[in-house]
Amino acid sequence: MVKLTKQIDDSVLVTPGAKSNLRKRATNADDIFDDREAAEEATKENAKAIDALQDALWAERKRALLVILQGIDTSGKDGTVRAVFNRCGPLGVQVTPFGKPSDEELAHDFLWRIHMATPKKGVIGVFNRSQYEDVLVVKVRNLAPAAVVEQRYEQINAFEAHLNDTGTTVLKFMLNISRDEQRERLQARLDDAEKNWKFNAADLEDRKLWDDYQKAYEVALDRCSTAHAPWRVVPADRKWQRNAIIAATVRKALEDLAPQYPKPDWKPGDFKIE
Repeated sequence: MVKLTKQIDDSVLVTPGAKSNLRKRATNADDIFDDREAAEEATKENAKAIDALQDALWAERKRALLVILQGIDTSGKDGTVRAVFNRCGPLGVQVTPFGKPSDEELAHDFLWRIHMATPKKGVIGVFNRSQYEDVLVVKVRNLAPAAVVEQRYEQINAFEAHLNDTGTTVLKFMLNISRDEQRERLQARLDDAEKNWKFNAADLEDRKLWDDYQKAYEVALDRCSTAHAPWRVVPADRKWQRNAIIAATVRKALEDLAPQYPKPDWKPGDFKIE
C-alpha cells in the first residue's frame, strides 16, 4: 500500500512551489493501473478499508478529513463519490455540492459558505466543487474584478492552513480529463435517455472556453499546492483508474491519521444484561 501510494504521488502530486504543467499532464494512468479488473478490485478493497477507518474516526471524534473534488463538467466527481465512499455509513460522511451561490451566500465573503460546510470532528467531508470555483469560473467568466480574484489564492491558502492546524486534513483532487473524452461523455448524455437529465446546455458554453479553464486551473494548482494541502492531478479519462487512485490516496491519509476507538472508563465484565 505504501509503495503504491508513493508511486501514485510520484505521478499525480503537484509539488508545492513547482509548476503544475497541467496541459502537459496525462489524462490516463496506464503507468499506475494498466489492469482494469485489478484496479476495480483494489478500489473495492480500499473502499472497505475506508469504511473501517471512518468508523474509528467517528468514534474518536478528534480529527476530520476533507476531500475536495474539482474538475470540469463530466470529469466524474459524482462517480468518484459513489466508488470511493459507497461502503461508508451516512453518519460519518458528508457530501456537499457547490453550485451557483445564493443571494444569501453572495451577501457574505466567498469562503463563508465553504466554512459552513467543512466537516466536524469525526467526519469525512467531501466537496463536489469547492472554494476553487471562485478562482476558476469566476475568473474565466469575469464575475469579479481581477484584483479581487488575485487576492483569493492566498486567502484560500490561509483558510486551508487554518483547517489543517485545527485538526482537518485536506486532500485536493483535480480530475483531469481530455477534451475528446468530455465530448464523448456529453454525447452519451444526449444519446442515453436515462442520462438526458444530466445534460446541461450551459456545459457547451463552458466547453467553448476550454483553454481559458485550463489556464485558470493551472494558476490555481501552481498557487495553491501547499505543504499543508497539496494538489493531486488525477488522470480521469478512465473512470476505473481515477477511482483506484483516489481510493488508495484517501485510505493512506486515514491510515496516517490512525484513528483509535476510545477506551471506556468501565469494564465490560462489570455489567450483566438480564
